Amino acid sequence: MDQETTGTAAETVTAAERADPVIAERAGLVIDEPAAPVIDERAELVLAEPTTPVILDALELAADPERAARFAAAAHRILAELVAGGAALGWVAPPAPEEVAGLLEGVVAAAGAGDAGLRAAYLGRRLVGLGYWQRYARPTHRPHADLEKIAVDAAAHGRGVGRALTTALIEDARTAGIEVLTLDARGDNTRALRLYTALGFTEYGRLPDFVAVGERRYDKVFCMLDFRGGPRLARSRVRGSRR
Repeated sequence: MDQETTGTAAETVTAAERADPVIAERAGLVIDEPAAPVIDERAELVLAEPTTPVILDALELAADPERAARFAAAAHRILAELVAGGAALGWVAPPAPEEVAGLLEGVVAAAGAGDAGLRAAYLGRRLVGLGYWQRYARPTHRPHADLEKIAVDAAAHGRGVGRALTTALIEDARTAGIEVLTLDARGDNTRALRLYTALGFTEYGRLPDFVAVGERRYDKVFCMLDFRGGPRLARSRVRGSRR
């Protein structure tokens, strides 16, 4: 039988007795209690978050006062962090909070008039993405709209947020009677371009080395999603005439 000599009195205590806290205490043994588990609160919050994003439109967002009050600040955080990391969102430097707030205020107003679509993606109560389209201002282009921005928090990449946002915005445009939904993307944004292709967009043009970011140059890629359907020849498209 295994034995252990402890204490100055050299008292002999068996292993079984040592496992008994009462006997061990009488024998003068010091029993180390197991260390309390270290809880990573941030990891716990991530694990507790829903894995499927909830996609809200402008009306649903406005119906939640808490979310609506925090939307502009949360959107600015996402946009500023993405731009600082080199994301192609139309800014060279992170935008100011006031610029983002003004931009979103205009989109929300346009959405109320039927001239825009806004979507916000949430995991629990945390904003993790946003996107919007707006009708063209030119009178001859009013039947059409441009998908201007899709932005997803870097911490939420890989959860299908970008696909869910884009899909919802496409359906909003279709429901609003938009005829052609356009977008443009930087040529190196291959992940986004693959997503747009998978959702039905087709490339209709490209300007080589058009986007300038410091000394670097990137293609500007133009894509479109035509909701009209039917034979193209049925539409009146004047390309030129001869007499």
